[in-house]
Parts: sequence; structure tokens; C-alpha cells
Amino acid sequence: MLCGVLAAVCYGTNPLGALKLYAEGMSTGSVLFYRFGLAWLIMSAVLFFRHESLRVTRRELKVLLGLGLLFTASSLTLYLSFRIMDAGVASTILFTYPVMTAVIMALFFHERANGVTIASIVLSFIGVALLYCGDGSAVLPLGGVVLVLLSALTYAVYIIVVNRSRLHLSPFKINFYVLLCCALGMVAFSLLSGEPIALPHGATSWFYVAWLATVPAIMALVLLVYAARYAGSTTTAILGALEPLTAVLIGIFVFGERLTSWLVAGIVLILAAVVLVVSVQGKSKVESE
Repeated sequence: MLCGVLAAVCYGTNPLGALKLYAEGMSTGSVLFYRFGLAWLIMSAVLFFRHESLRVTRRELKVLLGLGLLFTASSLTLYLSFRIMDAGVASTILFTYPVMTAVIMALFFHERANGVTIASIVLSFIGVALLYCGDGSAVLPLGGVVLVLLSALTYAVYIIVVNRSRLHLSPFKINFYVLLCCALGMVAFSLLSGEPIALPHGATSWFYVAWLATVPAIMALVLLVYAARYAGSTTTAILGALEPLTAVLIGIFVFGERLTSWLVAGIVLILAAVVLVVSVQGKSKVESE
């Protein structure tokens, strides 16, 4: 459970590194390229010391490329949203992905959606609506909300593909290929957007690049593996509610983002929806076993 708490907090520090690097003048493509590139180098070292082979089958490679594209899209849309809306609110809307996962599984894989799942969907939509309305006088930028919802959707699909593809590979090998695809994807995005990848400016920028590569990427990944293994996937997912809470607190105390009663209500509804749907899924899994 401690690993689950630490994993969620580590993931929630994404805005800390991203917004600091944006303030240094780095483009979104550059920030994500160095985040993924450095994380890939670290993962390569881990595989080397574990003496793991990089060999995969053609089918596995196709799945890994698909996962890489999905994770690239999810990360890019989230980091783009940080430029036009409060990072804490964006991270909270992103946390609708467990609910989206339940909806996709019900629509396309014929998993039964019970009353609690439907209630969770309604709560999450109301929560997003409250966040969008802000304080009642100024609404969130529609483009930012759409970007975060796309990020949540692609991440939900990523999780489903991981679970349904039955890859018999270690998490380290999977993430080796996913991170490589993400780094290459950022090169392509930079070329298409006309913003070339630039070197970080000075020691401070390199510190936040290293932060993004290690804390919300490598450390969170390793901690998540241990949490899921020893505390269970349901408990780990519920503890994941600390991720948007961490991002909100960073936004308020580090970047001076506003927190209104409407925003608090929206955050509470989204977190409640996620806890409900994850708890029901976990109970159903136990009963089926």
C-alpha cells in the first residue's frame, strides 16, 4: 500500500517538471522528448543489468508499436493541455480514464455495466462539467478540456490493449519499447509542428528533465509494479486517487493556481466515481475467482 501511495504521488508530480520547463522556454515536444529519451536510457540500463534479451516476435512488436503510439498520444495531449489550463484541474479530468475503461469494456467487450458503474459514469460527467464551469463566472478553455479527455481516452485504450493482448513480456521490456516509440514520436511531432528539439537551458532545466524521467516515469512504474503485486490491482487503482490530488496541491502551492468551491466539488465527484467503479470491478473479480 505504501508503494501504491508513493506511485500515485510520483505520477502526480508531472506538472511540477513540465511547467518549470515551459517557464524556461522549452517546447512541449522538447520536454517530452527528453523525458522519454532519458527514461528509455535508464530502462535500457535496467534490462542490461537484468540480462534480459530484447528479442520479440513480429506479433509482439506490432502490439508494442501500438502501445507506443497510444502512450505518445496520451502524454502529448496531456502536456499540451498544461499550456492552456491549470495543471491540477487537467490531472483531475485525466483521472476519468478508469471510468472510460469500464465504458469501453461494456460497449465493445460485452462486460456487464451494473448500476454502480452507471452511477460512476454520471458522477464523472457531472464532475467534469463542474470543473469546466470553474467558479460560475469563467469556464475552462474548451480546447484544454478536449485535450485532457483525449489523453484519458487513449490511456484507457492503452490499458485495455495491455490487458487483452496477453504479452508474455516483463514490464521492463514492454516499457523499453514503449518509451523508445514515445521518444521517436516526439521527434516526429517536433518536425511537424515546426518547433525543433532544443537543449535544456542550464542546470535547473536539466534537473527538471531528470525529474520527469525518473520520478513520474521510472520510479512510479517500479512502485506501481510492487503495489499491484502485493496490494492488488483494485487497491492500487483506488490509491491512484492521490495522483490528481498531488497535482492540484502542486498547482496551488507552487504555481498559484486558484481553487474554487466549484472546482473542489468537481474533483470530489470525479474521485468518488473512480473509487466506486474500481471497487465494484475488484469485488466482481474476487467473486468470480
